[in-house]
Amino acid sequence: MRKLPKALNEVIENLSRLPGIGPKSAARLGFYLLAVPDNFSEKLADSITNLKKKIKICRICFGVGEDDVCEICQDKQRNQKQICVIERADEVMAIESIGGYKGLYHVLGGVINPLDHVGPDDLKINELLSRVENDGIEEIILATNPTIEGEGTALYIKKKLEGINFKGKVTRIGSGLPMGAELGFADQVTLSRAFEGRREI
Repeated sequence: MRKLPKALNEVIENLSRLPGIGPKSAARLGFYLLAVPDNFSEKLADSITNLKKKIKICRICFGVGEDDVCEICQDKQRNQKQICVIERADEVMAIESIGGYKGLYHVLGGVINPLDHVGPDDLKINELLSRVENDGIEEIILATNPTIEGEGTALYIKKKLEGINFKGKVTRIGSGLPMGAELGFADQVTLSRAFEGRREI
């Protein structure tokens, strides 16, 4: 079998390291990029470079933005007493798309998963507890994904909140999402129902 040119093979190898991109998809994308006008591939390369240079992790919620504090954390029109706890920064977009939630966020950076060697100290749980203690929070919405790991993480956070004597409400998003589903892939109606049906835990 004829070997691919080195530069093309390198692009395919790098693309196949992206989540959800297998070797065949990576090859298809590689050949596509080879066929498009130079200005498109240059723009794409620049945008990827700028992504790493210009996007920052918010020092409050650990979401993403262009400043040290993201736009949502800076927005004083939002409910400053309500925090929605999520696994990943991309889930902010999914929740914001339903248009009904007006509080703040806290991105954990994953879930507790002993099989992947991820423990509570690897997540932003202590930072959440610090926000709760210092910012007069009245409601915590636990919106981790409805997986075994997501449920376990939600219960762990609930216990930690009890340990610091949190007097506010702790709710869990409703059952609009099936077990094993991910927020980022949920449609707006399902996600909206999940938020409306949240419950105290």
